[in-house]
Amino acid sequence: MKTQHALMVAFHFPPQTGSSGVQRTLSFSKRLQAHAWHPLVLSANPRAYATHNPAQLASLPADLVVCRAFALDTKRHLGFGGRYSELMALPDRWISWWGHGVLAGLRLIRQHKPSVIWSTFPIATAHLIALTLHRITGLPWIADFRDPMLQPAHPSSQRQRRIYGWLEKQTLQRCRFAVFTTDNARNAYRTRFPQIDPAKFHVIENGYDEDDFAASTNGIVPSVNARTTLLHSGILYEAGRNPEQFLAALAHLKAAGTIDASLRVVLRAPGDIPGTIEKVRRHGVEDIVEVLPPVPYRDALHEMLSADGLLIFQGTPYNNQIPAKIYEYFRARKPILGLVDAVGETAGVLRGAGFGDMVPIDDTAALAPAIARFVTAVRSGTAHRASEELVAQSSRAHKAVQLAQLFDEAAR
Repeated sequence: MKTQHALMVAFHFPPQTGSSGVQRTLSFSKRLQAHAWHPLVLSANPRAYATHNPAQLASLPADLVVCRAFALDTKRHLGFGGRYSELMALPDRWISWWGHGVLAGLRLIRQHKPSVIWSTFPIATAHLIALTLHRITGLPWIADFRDPMLQPAHPSSQRQRRIYGWLEKQTLQRCRFAVFTTDNARNAYRTRFPQIDPAKFHVIENGYDEDDFAASTNGIVPSVNARTTLLHSGILYEAGRNPEQFLAALAHLKAAGTIDASLRVVLRAPGDIPGTIEKVRRHGVEDIVEVLPPVPYRDALHEMLSADGLLIFQGTPYNNQIPAKIYEYFRARKPILGLVDAVGETAGVLRGAGFGDMVPIDDTAALAPAIARFVTAVRSGTAHRASEELVAQSSRAHKAVQLAQLFDEAAR
């Protein structure tokens, strides 16, 4: 089969860190070559990233073409004391990437003659670059939506919402395929845009990369820690992922003597570390809960593999989304406690995978007994774990096959 090129427009790419989107694009860029597609990655200059992890650059294929176009962060580079004009940050703070990204993309197209363009949101400017390149060249375009563009509370600015709405409509009208990470997100877009052929909308879920797990387990000595460790790895928010009621439930169980310091709960990389520590102190569970800073990605996977149980915080505001780490949780083959809305997409995925330990994130009365039951099941070895079939289906190698099939169809 003849190998074709695909131009992939992605803001989140190594050495950027802090976004799960890095892993989605990175995995596709590594695995598409096995399906006769050679990626050309158009990303942003690393100066645009607030945080870096240069170690991730070692995971890039040696023959991967990566072009990093000029880009600034309006807030950090053009603002004063963190304040800046909104007109300089539309559709987002990385609008400076647009013009330079289009020029760089045209050079890549002239040199390598790709058959398709692919772009991933967020960041909105990535779709704007791809839209412009599509209009200039006529190349078929696949638009990837890791999150919905317009959400009830985001963007909050009316001016930004209008531009997002225009870009979203242009993207859906002109792309060959629109790809979403959840069924709910796809169905919501079908409902909002009934005039667009529903066959244009597809789902390619997030997943895990076996290479990263293999590297994270090299040389590991099994833990001999006598404490039962429950882990949440990732950002927490005041709305939708607030651990406040969970901590209150732990305090209730501690006061009742149901749990003690033989239970260890780790909140890794929650974002606002001082604020999360203050919540832990306010509830008096410092002897049980540890709030820890971010670690390199493979170290985070190692920690998942070493934990006894894993936690998912995903409340009602995120019902149409699934946290990317859930597939890594499946691969870790650990019990999972979901603090979720029962009608949300995350609850549906957990339920379909056989995980029955779920409780509303903000229901204090239900949280305490649910946590107690989960800890008991973990300690007794009776808690549910992902099946081998589920683990195989959750692999990003499987997701790359799906994307390659869309590229094949678009190129035809």
